[in-house]
Amino acid sequence: MAEMHLKNVNKRWGSFVGVDDFDLHIADEEFIVLLGPSGCGKSTTMRMIAGLEDVTEGEIWIGDRVVNKLEPKDRDIAMVFQSYGLYPQLSVYENIRFPLKVRKVPKEEHHDRVMRAAEMVELTDLLERRPAALSGGQRQRVALGRAIVRKPTVFLMDEPLSNLDAKLRVSTRAQIKNLQHKLRTTTIYVTHDQIEAMTLADRVVVMNKGKIQQVGTPTDIYDYPANTFVASFIGSPAMNLVPGTLRGGVFEAPGIRIAGLPSDHSGPVTLGFRAEDVTLAAEGGDLRAPVYSVELLGEASMISYRIDDALVSIKAPKDFRIEIGEEVGATIPAAICHLFDAQTGERLDGGVR
Repeated sequence: MAEMHLKNVNKRWGSFVGVDDFDLHIADEEFIVLLGPSGCGKSTTMRMIAGLEDVTEGEIWIGDRVVNKLEPKDRDIAMVFQSYGLYPQLSVYENIRFPLKVRKVPKEEHHDRVMRAAEMVELTDLLERRPAALSGGQRQRVALGRAIVRKPTVFLMDEPLSNLDAKLRVSTRAQIKNLQHKLRTTTIYVTHDQIEAMTLADRVVVMNKGKIQQVGTPTDIYDYPANTFVASFIGSPAMNLVPGTLRGGVFEAPGIRIAGLPSDHSGPVTLGFRAEDVTLAAEGGDLRAPVYSVELLGEASMISYRIDDALVSIKAPKDFRIEIGEEVGATIPAAICHLFDAQTGERLDGGVR
């Protein structure tokens, strides 16, 4: 087991910057998720940790050693990929066993270690099958078993659930969470799926355009997003973001007026609030506009408004009924609002959320 430290790591290809001044300390046994859209630098960061990409500047520490110049095989890491990477001609047993053979682990240890790994990923009944005879979820579990059998210092997981259907993602996600709890191995997990990040991570690293936008627990980044990018990327639905003007503690935009906000800032701002923190109002309300769309989600109904160019969503009870085009109000308490700089998108201090 080991802690890690990425010290001001950069990756450039000519003038193109893939990862920009990435600095992060990862505690021993911590589960870190790198989250962001395609092209944000998260997979490049993982590939540098693995030794599959060279570091342009900065240092990568695993435990008490800098690993920048070490070959991937010498870094004591195990990777799980989106594509599984199984050997089609080998059985499940031999696929899991393969890393032990490559690393010249004594043969007398192989069977016990393979069986322990297979039991952890619930594959003991499938050890004689070949990958072609397995489902996608079973193949991913073979890949997990192959990583576990090595007992590495660090697990690296690069979008391992992307090829699975929605139901399998939920069950495999739970299995990964349980395995990491049992194994207590430092884990770095890359995904563009914010639900995976929120459910798996001890801490989430939100990235965009090669830079870290925010690092924090899932609760931190959900409740206190550092900027409008994080606010718009985290949550389902994402946080409502409405441009408007703040003066004397009153926010105003077409169809919206919210009083009781901090009065230490005046001028253009972006107001943020979560759909679940707002309640519908039969009369009056801080927002009043025609309904743009109605979606039944099962456990709730999603009511949407069009405020200029912004689409504002509010969760209502599942039995709430209204027609598109009808007008209904909503109460938006000042205490649940977030304020962001209209130009930079950075969070404004001042007492709100």
